[in-house]
Amino acid sequence: MNMVYQVIIVLVPMILSLSVHEFAHAWSAYKLGDDTAKRQGRLTLNPLAHIDPIGTLLLPILLTVQGGGFFFGWAKPVPVNSTNFRRGISMRKGDILTAVAGPMSNIIIAFIASGIIIGTGTFGLASETNPAMILVSRMFMINLALAVFNILPVPPLDGHYLLPQELQSKLRQYQLFVFIALLVAINFFSTIMAVPITIIGKSMVSFWALIFGGA
Repeated sequence: MNMVYQVIIVLVPMILSLSVHEFAHAWSAYKLGDDTAKRQGRLTLNPLAHIDPIGTLLLPILLTVQGGGFFFGWAKPVPVNSTNFRRGISMRKGDILTAVAGPMSNIIIAFIASGIIIGTGTFGLASETNPAMILVSRMFMINLALAVFNILPVPPLDGHYLLPQELQSKLRQYQLFVFIALLVAINFFSTIMAVPITIIGKSMVSFWALIFGGA
């Protein structure tokens, strides 16, 4: 029963966070002139439109059962047609803006979650056994992990759009092997991935501590 509980408090924030992540991609592309995602029903926060059986459900469950290590996942990629971007937006610029929108949405969620955590703690409302606070804490950590994971410059992750286009094309030819190698590397070197997560997380906590401390 305890393991079922652990899986639930991971899957709920994971599914919600990934849905926002993909919605951010779709919204960004739509604002830049591409309505491909909207026409395919992806410009929505409905999790059913974004869930990937492996990346959103199976992998998070396995990582939860396994315990420890770097936690991550993914949803179904949002379709983007760069040629539809409005005049004045180059395809490369549009691709970068659309790609970065996903991780940025996770940073925003983590920022809000950290504010709730520090705020409730400051006013004596926090409780480590409160299910709501546990979910908020998970939202905080999961979104930090998603932001860092997805900004890695490896296809099909969002970060690879930041690379020179020539390198993007070469990596895409072997993206399955590169991605599998990345997953294996992360599993063995999760402490390295924890560094940027810790730095960003502590910065957010310090900001809110300063804000509420001066309230």
